[in-house]
Amino acid sequence: MAPIKRKTTSEIDTIRPTKKPKPTKPVSGPPALRQEEPSFPRGGASVLTPLEQKQIQVQAKNDVLFEQETGRKAPKNDFVDEEDEPDPISQSELHSSKAKRRSKQKSKLNTPRLDSKEKGIRIEGLSYKRLIPGSMVLGLVSQINRYDVALSLPNNLTGYLPITSVSDSLTARVERLAEDNLEDDDGTQEQEIDLQSFFFIGQYLRAFVVSTERDAAAGMKGKRHIELSVNPRQANSSLKRIDIVVNSMVQASVRSVEDHGLIMELGMEGDGVRGFMSSKEIGRNTDISHVQQGTVFLCLVTGFGSNGNVVKLSADTEKAGNLKKGHFLIDAPTIDCFLPGTAVEILVSEVTKAGILGTAMGVLNLTADLVHSGTAASGKDLETKYHVGDRIKGRIICTFPDSEPSKIGFSLLEHVTSLKSNPTSSKLDSEDTSPTSVLPLSTIVPEARIARVEPGVGLLVDMGVIGIRGFVHISRIADGKVENIAQDAGPYKVGTVHKARVIGYNYLDGLFIVSLEPKVIAQPFLSVDDVRVGQIVKGTIEKLLIKESGVSGIIVNLAEGVTGLVPEIHFADIHLQYPERKFKEGASVTARVLSTSPAERQLRLTLKKTLVNSEQIWKSYDDLEVGAEAPGTIIKIISSRGAGAVIQFFGSVRGFLPVSEMSESYIDDPEEHFRLGQVVKIRLISVDPAQKRMIVSCKDPSIAGAAQQEQLERIVIGSTVNGTVSEKANDEIILELEGTNLKAILPFEHLTDGSAQKSSTAAKKIRVGQIMKDMVVLSKAEGKRLLQLTSKPSLMKAAQSGKLVKHLDDLQEGKEVDGFVNNSTSAGVFVRFANSVSGLLPKSHLPESTLLLPNFGMRKHQSISARVLSVDYAQNRFSLTTKTTTPAEAAKPYNASVLPEGSLSHPVDEVSTNINDFNVGKLTKARISSIKETQLNVQLADGVQGRIDASEVFDSLEDIKDRKHPLKQFHPKQVLPVRILGMHDSRNHRFLPITHRSKAPVFELTAKPSNMASTDLEILTLDKVKVDSMYLAHVNNVAEDCVWVNLSPNVRGRIRALELSDDVSLLKDLGKNFPVGSALKAKVVNINVANNRLDLSSRSGTSTKPLTIGDLSVGMVLPGRVTRVNERQIMVQLTDSLSGPVNLVDLADDYSTANPTIYEKNQIVRVCIRGVDIPNKRIYLSTRPSKTLSSSLPVEDREINTVSDLKVNDVVRGFVKNIADNGVFISLAFNVTAFVRISDLSDLFLKDWKSEFEIDQLVKGRVIQVDLDLNLVQMSLKRSHVDKDYRPPLTFDDIIVGQVVTGKVRKVEDFGVFIVIDNSANVSGLCHKSQMADRKSLDPKKLYNEGDLVKAKVLKIDRDTRRISLGLKASFFEIEVDVEDAEDGAIERSVMRDDLDEDSEVERLQDMLAKNDDEAAEGREVLEETNHDQSDLDMRRSDDGGVDLNGGLSQESRMHGLAAGGFDWTGGIMVAENEASESETDAEAPLPKKKKRRKAEPQSDLTGNLDVHGPQSVADFERLLLGKPNRSALWVQYMAFQLQLSEIDKAREIAERALRTIHIREQDEKLNVWMALLNLENAYGTDEALDNVFARACQHCDGLDIHERLASTFIQSGRYEKAETLYTKALSKYGSTSDAVWLNVATFYITTLNQPSKAHALLPRALQSLPQHTHIQLTSQFAALEFKSPNGDPERGRTMFEGILGSFPKRWDIYSRMVDLETNKGEKERARGLFERVTRAKGVKAGKMKKWFEKWEKWEGQHGDERSRGRVLKLAEAYVRKVAGEKGMVVDFVEEEKAPESEEKDSLVSA
Repeated sequence: MAPIKRKTTSEIDTIRPTKKPKPTKPVSGPPALRQEEPSFPRGGASVLTPLEQKQIQVQAKNDVLFEQETGRKAPKNDFVDEEDEPDPISQSELHSSKAKRRSKQKSKLNTPRLDSKEKGIRIEGLSYKRLIPGSMVLGLVSQINRYDVALSLPNNLTGYLPITSVSDSLTARVERLAEDNLEDDDGTQEQEIDLQSFFFIGQYLRAFVVSTERDAAAGMKGKRHIELSVNPRQANSSLKRIDIVVNSMVQASVRSVEDHGLIMELGMEGDGVRGFMSSKEIGRNTDISHVQQGTVFLCLVTGFGSNGNVVKLSADTEKAGNLKKGHFLIDAPTIDCFLPGTAVEILVSEVTKAGILGTAMGVLNLTADLVHSGTAASGKDLETKYHVGDRIKGRIICTFPDSEPSKIGFSLLEHVTSLKSNPTSSKLDSEDTSPTSVLPLSTIVPEARIARVEPGVGLLVDMGVIGIRGFVHISRIADGKVENIAQDAGPYKVGTVHKARVIGYNYLDGLFIVSLEPKVIAQPFLSVDDVRVGQIVKGTIEKLLIKESGVSGIIVNLAEGVTGLVPEIHFADIHLQYPERKFKEGASVTARVLSTSPAERQLRLTLKKTLVNSEQIWKSYDDLEVGAEAPGTIIKIISSRGAGAVIQFFGSVRGFLPVSEMSESYIDDPEEHFRLGQVVKIRLISVDPAQKRMIVSCKDPSIAGAAQQEQLERIVIGSTVNGTVSEKANDEIILELEGTNLKAILPFEHLTDGSAQKSSTAAKKIRVGQIMKDMVVLSKAEGKRLLQLTSKPSLMKAAQSGKLVKHLDDLQEGKEVDGFVNNSTSAGVFVRFANSVSGLLPKSHLPESTLLLPNFGMRKHQSISARVLSVDYAQNRFSLTTKTTTPAEAAKPYNASVLPEGSLSHPVDEVSTNINDFNVGKLTKARISSIKETQLNVQLADGVQGRIDASEVFDSLEDIKDRKHPLKQFHPKQVLPVRILGMHDSRNHRFLPITHRSKAPVFELTAKPSNMASTDLEILTLDKVKVDSMYLAHVNNVAEDCVWVNLSPNVRGRIRALELSDDVSLLKDLGKNFPVGSALKAKVVNINVANNRLDLSSRSGTSTKPLTIGDLSVGMVLPGRVTRVNERQIMVQLTDSLSGPVNLVDLADDYSTANPTIYEKNQIVRVCIRGVDIPNKRIYLSTRPSKTLSSSLPVEDREINTVSDLKVNDVVRGFVKNIADNGVFISLAFNVTAFVRISDLSDLFLKDWKSEFEIDQLVKGRVIQVDLDLNLVQMSLKRSHVDKDYRPPLTFDDIIVGQVVTGKVRKVEDFGVFIVIDNSANVSGLCHKSQMADRKSLDPKKLYNEGDLVKAKVLKIDRDTRRISLGLKASFFEIEVDVEDAEDGAIERSVMRDDLDEDSEVERLQDMLAKNDDEAAEGREVLEETNHDQSDLDMRRSDDGGVDLNGGLSQESRMHGLAAGGFDWTGGIMVAENEASESETDAEAPLPKKKKRRKAEPQSDLTGNLDVHGPQSVADFERLLLGKPNRSALWVQYMAFQLQLSEIDKAREIAERALRTIHIREQDEKLNVWMALLNLENAYGTDEALDNVFARACQHCDGLDIHERLASTFIQSGRYEKAETLYTKALSKYGSTSDAVWLNVATFYITTLNQPSKAHALLPRALQSLPQHTHIQLTSQFAALEFKSPNGDPERGRTMFEGILGSFPKRWDIYSRMVDLETNKGEKERARGLFERVTRAKGVKAGKMKKWFEKWEKWEGQHGDERSRGRVLKLAEAYVRKVAGEKGMVVDFVEEEKAPESEEKDSLVSA
């Protein structure tokens, strides 16, 4: 909120005493806050003590005040204040009138002031006038543009940060980019800078004010524009090394990004100070992988490096904004530390209605205005909330360099002090939710209530967002000028309600900017951001854009300041020749928004009626579905290769319309049929939202394309076809091929070999409908589904003789070929053959008589016969000649053993004249034509190609500059000396003797310097390679577990991944670290000439002898490959014959991090030999970093080699290896196992001790016995033996009356709460509701929840019944709290929650009623009678949630099972209710009497009653499980019993125990337990735990069954996203084998999610994945789903059924299913029509028809009447007569009155 308008400069100058002007301070200099410059000796330490510095600061302050009050110079003038100008009027004076304010100002400027305000310290906020160059402010990023960033500043100010004022690194990058744009012509420019990657909305930064005006002329004021800089050099300009202290804030830019963090630049190069920010300190809004050099952060100083020159920084706003942890300044070396962004502790010195005044360090003045003191947002009175002498914490937001005396501004707003981007509000979903998302800009608020009035300034209004108010400036209250506003008078007094509109929001102030002006509220749009794509708008033509060609656009005004452009192509649906006649300036038009660009403030509109009235709007790729239709506008037509058109829709949506999809008819040139701006109806074929691409079509969708594609594939190029003429165009004939739906074109020129006139005459004789035969297929355009044919006799003859050229391989030099002219250029004529094969007939090889003729005397499609001159297979091109050959050349055989004689053109060596000069061993020169990864392609002469393999370039590895890309040091057109090795064989990747003749004569060359100097050329072959020899190898191919390398063009070898390098980290990504073409130094390990196999190694010190188990020794470190991973160990392969396990004890130095599943199969790891067992041929490995990497990190669990390494009383950790009947075996090493007796397992008695342990569980124990002779170790796991600070748990006997204990609420009932005492052996007590609070009539369920921590006092102990009564009243602890306060002084008093409001009580009660796992009270546990009906397994609940508020549990909720996601936790066993049992804690029943009655009763064995009452305790369950260990229902009920006691972990343990106990043959029983465990994790566990159980269940059970059952659980529990993810995995895994999974997923989409489109998309995918025999059944099931699902489309189902019947008309099961479905839908007439349709079918056997009539007659009996039933009988009679007549039989039907129904049925076929 800006302050009120001040006096002009001229007015103030008239009342200001004349003073000598002071020199202007430089912008980059230190601000006025610095009052002294500390002196530093050479060592860096201060010569003054901190006390002396403080005294100097106080003295300086007193001197300044003395000079201001007396006008005389201070006795010691050591400190000079350079500020002369008096301060503007403070906000505390805003309540006076203008006249009084003017007079008071004059008097106050001339009279001395005695109070704080009279001393010159005024409470004020930042304003535009107070902002001068050199000021520093705290800003918050509110908008990121292309070239600048907008920062929200205090008091509704906005500053702009240019891209060149961010950091030095970014400025240098911008300069390089500008130079590239000016100098680079080849397009290789530096990537454009995106400021979105440097800043984020809501980021806090310290900004340095560079200027406050722009475009200022000499002596004139410019426009208001605040230009800022966040460059650390300016933002930290006033800081020195001594000023940087812990908890201060500094600005820093990223100098470099390292793996472990960021190197930061502080802009203090002279002091040699730099910063470092750990990757963990960046904050959750920033990903270190996306941080770029030059990014700026406002950082908290957390510490210093060892040398003091490295500052540790943190940009985590959650850490820096947590002032409760002390991240604020109390004291500092100098006041220069107090810069914007730093949090400080402030001593309040004055509080007024206008704000707060305080001090820091006793000398620094701080001020907070109305907004930033918090009163504007909260509405609370400052004088009530804060008092003089309070110490408060705030954050500095601005400086006032020109103030006198000096001061700075601070803020108490919660979101500023905590560095959050948004204020806290109950209407915001989270702190990251912007208030503008709740109340967007331009929103009209019908009722905005005025909460506060600031006379002369504006209004504070409540906008409906709690915690965030709006501010209305006085100029925006009404359309006219408002002179006065008052707090309690006038139309705008406090409490009045007005209609308002949000016009902005200031992120730093946390206030909406609001307007009450009626004209603003009435505007349809305030900015471009308010306009939506596709919206229909009305506007007025503002201007016509006129160019030389006419009207090029129309500017339409939509609202004040909002205009849009209508491009020329969007004027109308048709092309307007004179648009200015239709559109006049000022006329009203209705348009539709095509696209918006808020960043550039632009709108594009359309006036086309087709688009304006269209209901189909495509404005996002994500919302489009294949098959959808909508109108679109053609904005570009492509007539060249890849012809088609670009279609524009709304927003940025564009589509490509291929020419093949423009029409069902053939279109050669799209420009002849379409025009720019034309609106066409489009159908979507395919869309890729990620790539923002889509293909559209104008064709009729009813035309089938799959059949055409299949027919097109069957046609072979060069074959003959017949066709019917369907159309004659200007120069071609359109034909429909016989027996297909394909179309073909036959140009007129392809009718004959003669002249154009002859071809035209032949075309005139052809008529539409005529059948043409024996045409040759020249080419196929599969995209257009079009063929090109020819009837040229020359080509037809070549096709019949098999000489038609269809591929490059069909060409041979000197061969005569027939083709036709395709194109003519200045270089020659391009001749075309079949299959689009084209060759060049050079100009020099044409007859001389044609050289001067246009197009060399040739026309397109003219027949031509030529001879092949040369073929370049590498470049896929060839040349022809029409010159005749000499008789000698014609007689010379083609397959000669030597190369044909011929002169060379432009030889590179300038010496060779004939191609036969290139013999093996010849030294020559070659010019590089192209560079590949593994070879250099060169030219020896024109048309003479050669290649140099990478292995023939270098002699040694030292000669290579870049070993990953060795050939990059060469460049095209470089000339190299080479030597000829032979001819290259491209098929076998080797070179052949020079006499070998190939189609592509490519010479194999070498460029090795050694081969150039040597006289004898020795070619390396495999038989010359020797073991142990070293070679330079080049990678040719990279496989999963090895790389293939070339030693020479002829010799290729393999290097296994383990043999590639000694550095195992390089083996993780072979393709990246050993790319194709990279050079290695390899050693030959093994040679097998017979199998042509060569094994190499590039590791140092590699032995050629195969590694055996005898070569291994303990401690040896080797690389290995992971071959198998399970939960207990990993298997690592060292060689082909050596592999060993890495057990849990050898995985890590810290057993708690040992996790085998983090390894993946085929991963390369470094292992250490742990042990070698040669007799049993076993090796044991270790991956401990201390062994494999020589790590210096501390070893948490030391390595144990033998039993002798252990001593008595050693405390070690290990993994449970085995659980036996007499104890537990612990694995301490691969060869050391310790035994733990049952008595040493725990200090407590464990009845079911086996359930407390599991295999591979990590345990900690103490060694109590070591027997070296027997190699035995005995341990104890008791906490009393392991934990030094162990305190035995409290027992019942340890509790005394009056003792104060702490505990946790275990159960909450209506009569009280049960509390488990902390650090006890499960000792619990009851606190009756009468002992909970001093207040009466409290509901315990409203006060406490399970798990609450409480403090209680023991009131009573009953030793006989072992019951403890506890009290929670606050009065019980008052004396104790006072004593503790006297001793410690820091104990907080426990406050009872007596004053809960009604809303929270009701919500808590509703939450409690909604739980499906309510526990029965202790002493009231009831069980329900056994129910063996499996159909009634689902949990039932009463209407009020299963709880009867008047009498405990309802009848339906009394069971021992808990429902979670629809799973029946009872396991099918429900026990009966024991109504006679009473609560043991009931206060109304005397406990002694109950005890006496129990003693008087005879003791009897009640185990026989288990069948009646069911198991009621752990002992009961254990007893039943001994007899029925394989019964899953009992195990599941046991789990439910534990869940009722909130023992979730024990329930898990029971499930794991059940899985281990149930016999392996009982797979169904195990499956039930798995599902119970999955339901438990789904209801009570984490997603990670659920995923782990799910993975294990899939390994032990049918994976598909587990997938479907868990998905069903997710659906029943409402976790639809999890269900969808699981179904997606199931489809990818089982979609090719199971049709049921496709149907289940479709049912889920269409029934549960109501997304039929997704279900429809599944069927095509399913038909592609499943076998053919399942297609009919699956399709019918999908069709039936459309009927059965409430969200289905029965019409679509009928269409699918009809599709099946169209192909299989005799599928009676399909008809029968359709009848049932139609009947269930109530469509009786449709069902009746299906019955009748079958009876009319032909070729149906009488037996089948009999059954059909019987079914129809039965159906009519159920759904029809006697009339319809009689009609069926008549149709059956007619059918029988017809069949009998066809067989020559005579049938008589005798009708009997009232014949029985059975006789009527038999009469159907009695004949």
